[in-house]
Amino acid sequence: MNTQQAILSVTSKECGILRGVPLHLVTLENGTVTVHITNLGCTVMSIYTPDKHGITRNIAAGFDQPAAYEHNPWYFGCVVGRYANRIAKGRFSLDGYPVQLTVNNDNNHLHGGFEGFHKKVWHLSSLIREDSQTGVVFEYVSKDGEEGYPGNLRVKVKYLLTQDNQLIMECAAVSDKKTPVSFTNHSYFNLTGFEQALISDHILQVHAQHYTEKNESNTPTGRILPLAGTAADFSSPGSIGERLTHFREDRGFDLNYVLTRQQPGDIIPAASLEEKRTGRTLHIFTDQHGLQVYTANFWDGSITGQQGKPYVQHGAIALETQAFPDSPNHPNFPNTILEPGEEYKTITIYEFGVK
Repeated sequence: MNTQQAILSVTSKECGILRGVPLHLVTLENGTVTVHITNLGCTVMSIYTPDKHGITRNIAAGFDQPAAYEHNPWYFGCVVGRYANRIAKGRFSLDGYPVQLTVNNDNNHLHGGFEGFHKKVWHLSSLIREDSQTGVVFEYVSKDGEEGYPGNLRVKVKYLLTQDNQLIMECAAVSDKKTPVSFTNHSYFNLTGFEQALISDHILQVHAQHYTEKNESNTPTGRILPLAGTAADFSSPGSIGERLTHFREDRGFDLNYVLTRQQPGDIIPAASLEEKRTGRTLHIFTDQHGLQVYTANFWDGSITGQQGKPYVQHGAIALETQAFPDSPNHPNFPNTILEPGEEYKTITIYEFGVK
C-alpha cells in the first residue's frame, strides 16, 4: 500500500454517557487505513483496510456504537487485564501469602475477572497529531482489591496509527504493591471483512517452536513442549481450516505459543496472517513472550457485528500477544510480578498490507 501522500488525522466525538463518564469514539486515519476506538474497554472497534482491488472493508470483529461494548461476551477488540488469559482457580502466592482473585471461567480467573479492564470506561487522556503518526492515549486506575488484585495500578494505553499502516499499541503501568500484570488486546480478525463467514482459508504463520502444555482445566501444566510434528505447528505458513478438526476438545485452536526470541525485550515477529482472495495481510510484532491463538471456537451466530453478518464458529482469529497464562503459579515461566514503583511496559505492532 502506498502511503507516501498519507494525510494523518485523529478526531474524537462523544457518544453518550455511561456510569457518569462520557463515551468517546476516536477515529485514526492515514489515507489508507481507518481505525475506530472507544474508551469503553479501551476497545479497537473496527479496522478498515483495502484489499488488492482497492476495496476497503472492516477486518475486525466488533459493534457499530461504543455503548454496545457494555455487553461484550467475546471480548471484541478490548484490552483485557489486570491479567490476560487464565489463572488457575484464581489463586497464587505473593511472598508466601495467598491471593484469591474472582473466579469467572469455570474454576479459573479469566481476563481480569467479571469487571476487568474490558468493562471499564477509561479516561481519554490525549490525542496525538504528529507528522508520521496519529493516536490516542487512554488511562485507568485499577484500585487495590479490584477483582482481588493487590495494589493500586495506574495504567496507560496508547494507540498509534503510522504512515506505514502500522497500528501500534503501547501499554504501561505502575503499582504501589506487588501484583501480577499482563495485558493484551483481544481483537479478532477476518481478512475478508467477514465477506467469507469462516477463516478456514486464511494462511497463518506463528514464529514459535514450542507451546505451553495445558490440562483439562485449560490452564498450563508448567511443561513447555515442542510444536514439531503437531497440527499446531505453524512455524511454516499453513492453512487454518485444515487443522481445526485436530483439536476437538477446544473445538479449534486455543493455545499459547512460546515466541522464538534471542533477547528479552526485543521486538520480534510473532505471527503473520494472509487471505489470498483479497490479498490482505497482517503481520504482528511484539516484545511479549507468548501469543494466544484462538479461533472463535464458541461463536454461535447469535451476535451480528458491524459488518451486518452473524459471527459464527471459526469466523475470525484472535492473535493475543501476552505473558504466559497462569505465570504466577509457574516459577519456570517468565516473571509477571510487577514490583512497587517498577514500570510495566509492552508494545505490540499490527502491520496491515496487501500481497
